[in-house]
Amino acid sequence: MKFIGAHVSASGGVFNAPKNAKKIGARAFALFVKNQRQWSAKPLDDETIKKFKDALEECEIAPKHILPHDSYLINLGHPDTAKREKSFNAFVDELKRCELLGLDKLNFHPGSHLKEISEEQCLELISNSMNEALKVTNGVKLVIENTAGQGSNLGYKFEHLAYLIENSIDKDRVGVCIDTCHLFVSGYDIRTKEAYDKTMQEFEEKIGFEYLLGMHLNDSKPELGSKKDRHECIGEGKIGLEAFRYIMNDERIDDIPMVLETIDDTIWDQEIELLYSLVEK
Repeated sequence: MKFIGAHVSASGGVFNAPKNAKKIGARAFALFVKNQRQWSAKPLDDETIKKFKDALEECEIAPKHILPHDSYLINLGHPDTAKREKSFNAFVDELKRCELLGLDKLNFHPGSHLKEISEEQCLELISNSMNEALKVTNGVKLVIENTAGQGSNLGYKFEHLAYLIENSIDKDRVGVCIDTCHLFVSGYDIRTKEAYDKTMQEFEEKIGFEYLLGMHLNDSKPELGSKKDRHECIGEGKIGLEAFRYIMNDERIDDIPMVLETIDDTIWDQEIELLYSLVEK
């Protein structure tokens, strides 16, 4: 069974996110557990945590179908030691916030070499940061998102994600989130059944579906392999609707949060309905 939702606002408090998800008919959702554009935030108090858990119960969405996203500021592969440490501390803080809220995942972009070190060196730094984070936190899984390959961002190849999993000290607490727009613009085609099967076969061989813990469902404004990260509404971009039909009928992608990050939040309820309509009875 598929669990579709969107990255909803947590403005005014994290407890508002479940309510915002319910309004659009979501069975899953993503949120920021703190302001994504600031390094620090006040600690979560007991009342906020209780209100979040109560709201979650009310909207009938299981914690396993929630995919929190970390701050855009964090770079676990930063070439500068002090700046990387700042990112690491912020990352650990977010993992601990997820734990307090009863959430078992944190989605993050691997990191960027900023053209100062090699991809290999940067991947090693990211891996080390992830392992240190696993040592000082409990329960929450580190969910690595594939990227578009824009600028100096790593994670645009399955090999990058595989390296981070292979070098993890706790493989039960790592996984990946596949963003369909990022997948497409980084060069993986999913537009025809043949192309979809080929890409997913490569994913299975290099990573494995047991590590797929979430998806971001986005069409793409740019062309295949353009390495430009610009999302589009479902069926309105260069990927097209058929690819999402393949995804919605792929049993290997059941029971994980599948989250819209498309460009028009006023039609998310319609996009959720559209995606469910693609499921073949």
